[in-house]
Amino acid sequence: MKIGRKFMWLVLSALLVTQVYPLVWLLLYSLKSNEEILSGGILKFPKALKWSNYHDAIYTGNYGQYFTNSVFVTAVTVLFTLLLASMVAYAIARFDWKWGNPVLLIFIIGMMIPLQSTLLPLVVVFKKIRILDSYISLLLPYVAFALPIAVFVLATFFKSIPREMEESASIDGASVNRTFLSIIVPLAVPPLMTVTILTFIPTWNEYIMAATFISTDSLKTLPFGVYSFVGKFTTNFGAIGAYLVLASLPVILVYFLLSEKIAKGMVAGAVKG
Repeated sequence: MKIGRKFMWLVLSALLVTQVYPLVWLLLYSLKSNEEILSGGILKFPKALKWSNYHDAIYTGNYGQYFTNSVFVTAVTVLFTLLLASMVAYAIARFDWKWGNPVLLIFIIGMMIPLQSTLLPLVVVFKKIRILDSYISLLLPYVAFALPIAVFVLATFFKSIPREMEESASIDGASVNRTFLSIIVPLAVPPLMTVTILTFIPTWNEYIMAATFISTDSLKTLPFGVYSFVGKFTTNFGAIGAYLVLASLPVILVYFLLSEKIAKGMVAGAVKG
C-alpha cells in the first residue's frame, strides 16, 4: 500500500514538473536579453532581469489592440457556441424525432474535418459575399468548428438527466422553454463550463484562419503580435517571450477559475440518474 502511494506521488510529481516547467521556462526566457538567449543560455537563470522586454511587448507588439480584438472574438464565439450547442443538444437528447441520432452523427463527423481543408473554400465564399477581412469571417468558422464537440458533450449530459424532472415541470404547467431555462440549464453548468474552456483555448490561440481571412491591422488578434518583433536582420527574442507570457495569462486565469467545473463536466453524464 505504501509502495503504491509512493509510486502515485512520484507519477504526480513528474506530471507537475512537466506541466509547470514550460511556464517557468517561458517566464525566465522573457526576462533575458538577446545575448543570453543566443549564447546558448536558454536553460539558465537570467543574469539581470530585463523588464524592458514587457514594455516592448506591450507597445511595440500593439498588445492592447490585439488583446481587445481577441477578447471580443473569443467572447462572442463562446457565447454563440453555448447558446446554439445547448439548444441543439437538448433537441437531440430529449425530443422524440427520428432525425435525432443522424443529426448527432453529423456533428460527430464534423469533429473529423481538418480546419486547413476549409480555408480555400471559405476564402472564395467570404469574398463573394463580401465579409472577408471582417470579424464575421472569423466568428462564423470559429463557431462552426466549436459546435461539434460542444453538442456531443452537452447531448451526452442531457441524456443522463432523469426525464421525471421534466415531466414534473410539465405537470406544473411549465413550457418546454421554461423547463429548459429553469431546470436543464442550471443542472448543466459543469458541462457548459467544460464547453467554455474547450472553445475558449483554441479560439484564443487560433492563427491560421485569422492570418488567412484578416489583413487589416485594427482587426488582428493576439497571435499576430509575435511577428512585430521579427525584423529582416534581427529578432527580439526576449520581447517575444514576454509577449507569449502576456498572451498566456488570460488562458491560465480562465482555466483556474473554471477548473472545478471542468473536472465535474468531464465526467457529467458518465453515470445515469
